[in-house]
Amino acid sequence: MAHFAKIEDGIVTTVIVAEQNYISTISGTWVQTSFNTRGGKHYDPDTGEEDSGTPLRKNYAGVGYTYDSTRDAFIPPRVSETWPLNSTTCLWEPPIAYPDDGKIYEWDEDAYQADNNNGWVERE
Repeated sequence: MAHFAKIEDGIVTTVIVAEQNYISTISGTWVQTSFNTRGGKHYDPDTGEEDSGTPLRKNYAGVGYTYDSTRDAFIPPRVSETWPLNSTTCLWEPPIAYPDDGKIYEWDEDAYQADNNNGWVERE
């Protein structure tokens, strides 16, 4: 069994687990996706650590993701207009690094627009 994403107009509309021979019998455009692939790397499902598995299409597909056939990659929805796409991982990256102080933050676009040195706001 494998995971497959249904693509309509470049957007993932459904993700299912099925055999390839079943996918071949149903209509639509279906592209295989790997549950254990994130940022172009393959991860062990038990440990969450990167392993030697083969990454497939940069990221596991999710409903609402874009399928970029040129890159052969699934790209998640854009977080913010100010976050550029990393062409290696096909993930959106914040324009400033996430704070590394053990606290939990969320992105605040208004804070970033007001001062490009800020953007991460501690979650209460």
